[in-house]
Amino acid sequence: MQIIADANAQGYTKNALATKAGLAPNTLRKFGEDGWNPSLDTLQKLEDALCPSTAPISSHTLAVTTQSVAGKKILLIITGGIAAYKALDLIRRLQDCGAVVTGVLTKGAMEFITPLSVAGLTGSQCYTDLFDLKDESDMGHIRLSRENDLILVAPATADIMAKMTAGLANDLASTLLLATDKPVMIAPAMNSQMWAHPATQRNIKTLRQDGIHFVDPASGLLACGEIGPGKLADVMDIVRHVQSFFTPKSLPLRGKKIILTAGPTHEPIDPVRYIANRSSGKQGYALAGALAAQGADVTLISGPTNLPCPDAVTRINIESARQMYDAVHAHLPADIAIFVAAVADWRTAGAADQKMKKVEGGGLPDLKLAENPDILASVSRLDEERPPLVIGFAAETEQVTDFAAAKRKRKGCDWIIANDVSHTNNNGVMGGDSNQAHIITEHSIETLPQTDKSHTAELIVQKIIAAL
Repeated sequence: MQIIADANAQGYTKNALATKAGLAPNTLRKFGEDGWNPSLDTLQKLEDALCPSTAPISSHTLAVTTQSVAGKKILLIITGGIAAYKALDLIRRLQDCGAVVTGVLTKGAMEFITPLSVAGLTGSQCYTDLFDLKDESDMGHIRLSRENDLILVAPATADIMAKMTAGLANDLASTLLLATDKPVMIAPAMNSQMWAHPATQRNIKTLRQDGIHFVDPASGLLACGEIGPGKLADVMDIVRHVQSFFTPKSLPLRGKKIILTAGPTHEPIDPVRYIANRSSGKQGYALAGALAAQGADVTLISGPTNLPCPDAVTRINIESARQMYDAVHAHLPADIAIFVAAVADWRTAGAADQKMKKVEGGGLPDLKLAENPDILASVSRLDEERPPLVIGFAAETEQVTDFAAAKRKRKGCDWIIANDVSHTNNNGVMGGDSNQAHIITEHSIETLPQTDKSHTAELIVQKIIAAL
């Protein structure tokens, strides 16, 4: 077990370790030997001794304001992991805040705790079976999925997360999660290797994009004896996340008018053909949605994409760079202007009115190019209507931060956010779902972590809020 190596690394004898963990000396007489089979309570005490918290939680921190949770209906889905027993404490803690809790147990969860114990704590029926005719006579699983204010899955196993990602509905828990129109929060718990597995990480990414709220697992001693991420978050941590969810949020960007461009531009050659690029608009749309979620009045000026308009965002559709230029200037003044769009640098000097025909033996068409207006520079250099914060984006294939920093000076904007879009980078930024951004200002360069574009957008929005 990893805990044995950890104890040896810290130089503990068996007796010293038992004393530190508050255990009887003979409890660890076979510690480190083949066949040592400690109880869960013993493992927990050893973890506390070997991995003490570096930041003890004060009684003030533990105090939970009950007003935001009082009267809220929470459907608690308990899935089959060793951490299922902690759900019983979670029920009581949520009730202490005034929540009305209803329990659902999966078949696996019933290997660890009983429906009777859950029902006894909640004071109401504990649901276990999708095909209970008494409940299904009124389509009970639909009713149950929608009569609560929040669905909380704790612990959430790798299995239930995979079902949620795939949209499976082969038991009561997965059916409720697929049928609900209410917000869902999950607290994962699993072996650290299962948590780190690429399949699980893909599922986490998808669930976050689907709007699932996460209470991330802690790192520590797991029931299998390994130490690492995957341990169910502390019960009071989960309660605080629930409390935060129901607490009305202050919106730091309320009243701020933001213009944001996104997507590619299409520069016509003739009625059929055009000059374009690989931009999907995903980063710009994610950023528009994240800004609106913080209360901003966002006008999204978008080139051609297949993306739905984010909630609470006003979208203006354009095709060419000149149309985007006109739309941006028509919507000034603004508090912030963010230019995410991949605008074509050139257009044909004169687009043909009719489709250009390929003539056998006639040679290649003579396409003359003209430079498109520089939208970012035109706004950055304004005197009266210049937004207080102007942010450009730079897609580079080499010397990413150097070229982007030079672009910021050349254009006159406040920030440049650079992306490496080279094929050798192999991260699929152009048209893909992930990104690694570099925020370049006059005085600093900050590299954000490689992550999905929705998370990148949230990180950028937090930087914007901090800068105002």
